[in-house]
Amino acid sequence: MDPHLIEVQVDTQVAYDGHFLKVQKDIVRLPDGKQSSREYIKHPGAVVVLPVFDDGSILLERQFRYPLHDVFIEFPAGKIDPGEDTLECAKRELQEETGYTATDWQFVCTIHNAIAYSDEHLDIFLARGLIAGERKLDEGEFLETFTAALPEMLEWVRTGKITDVKTVIGTFWLERLLAGQWKP
Repeated sequence: MDPHLIEVQVDTQVAYDGHFLKVQKDIVRLPDGKQSSREYIKHPGAVVVLPVFDDGSILLERQFRYPLHDVFIEFPAGKIDPGEDTLECAKRELQEETGYTATDWQFVCTIHNAIAYSDEHLDIFLARGLIAGERKLDEGEFLETFTAALPEMLEWVRTGKITDVKTVIGTFWLERLLAGQWKP
C-alpha cells in the first residue's frame, strides 16, 4: 500500500438504504490531516460471463437500461446474492438470462467499474462448451439474446455501438484470450 495516500474513516452513516443499493456518507481524514466527506454507493458485487460457442461466436444480450433510457448490448451478468459463490452466480446468471449452461468455466479477472463513487466489483468468467436450454428470466426482466463474431464486437466498441464498460473490457479480454495471447 501507499500509506501517504490513504484516507482514514472518521465517521460513517447510511445516507440512503434502498432495496438494491445503499448510499454511504463517510467523514474521512485526508493524508494532510484535514477532513472531508465521501459519498459512495455500496453494491454487493456482480459477475460477467463471456460465453463463447465452439465456432468462436459469442453470445450477447440486448437489454433496456432505465437510467440511460436506451437498449444496450451486453454480456450476460448479474448481482451476487449474499453468501453466493461467484462461479455459482455466473452459472446461474448465464442459465437464467440465456438458457445456456457451460461445461468449461474459467475465472478471467476482477474489475472495479466505478471506483470514484461505488465499491462495486465484477468477477469475469469465460464460459465454453455451451449447451442450449430453457432460460428463466427474473420477474420484470426483459432481454434478447443473439450471437456476434469477435471482429464485429471490436468494431462496435470502436464505433460506440457497445459502450457498457463490462462488455468493452470483456471484449478486449476475449480478443487476447481467443488469440492465445493471454491466459485466464
